[in-house]
Amino acid sequence: MTRIDDTFARLKSEGRKAFVAYVMAGDPDLETSTEIVKGLPGAGVDIIELGQPFTDPMADGSTIQKAGQRALAGGQTLDKTLGIARALRETDQTTPIVMMGYYNPIFSRGVDRFLAEAAEAGIDGLIVVDLPPEEDAELCLPAQAAGIDFIRLATPTTDDRRLPRVLQNTSGFVYYVSINGITGSAEAQADTVGPEVARIKRATDLPIIVGFGIRSPGTAKAIAEVADGAVVGSAIVSQIADGKPVSEVLDFVRTLAEGAHSA
Repeated sequence: MTRIDDTFARLKSEGRKAFVAYVMAGDPDLETSTEIVKGLPGAGVDIIELGQPFTDPMADGSTIQKAGQRALAGGQTLDKTLGIARALRETDQTTPIVMMGYYNPIFSRGVDRFLAEAAEAGIDGLIVVDLPPEEDAELCLPAQAAGIDFIRLATPTTDDRRLPRVLQNTSGFVYYVSINGITGSAEAQADTVGPEVARIKRATDLPIIVGFGIRSPGTAKAIAEVADGAVVGSAIVSQIADGKPVSEVLDFVRTLAEGAHSA
């Protein structure tokens, strides 16, 4: 059982859905980013997605891209991202941390070295958007052997023929992308997401968490009502980009979490 498994088991026993928050490590700077991450559990976040900035973020919309650019310009590195995880673990041993990003920084570090360092830092899961299931031997299987969940994305174009391959080695949860396209490009609609979540649930016992296009407490609630939880990223990153104080960012996150938890 990983922290992710434990979290979903607890939420199920409480009759609640999960709220997952994404922030870009190092945005707008390392100190502020660390403070935000450490404040997320107290704002109602059940799972933290910690973005690793990358120079060619092909799946991200402009909001996340700019966050990554700010972080890289400020000197954010993979070591510093792992340092943020370690900082959270000083006071929180239960909230799962999922690192989300691209394969190049991991490949450059070396898979075995990266996985050892990630496990030591308290990383519980990985979402690596540019590694398809055909490349599971590259990172997915070694990660799971190291006790780190490998979370796969399913999309509106993942048909019944492709779905079993996507789910084959997925662990922790399935991240369903509610819309076609990049992050932040449209609003998620529960009436279209619900049937897709139901379709995926017929093929797996893993929790299904829905992300992309969720910007408000109302949408977080509507999506959580048809799934096992909701992810918000761009809307939170926008607050950071606007220069809001950490307390205001966390207050906004709290409203989103309350929305998802009220489902």
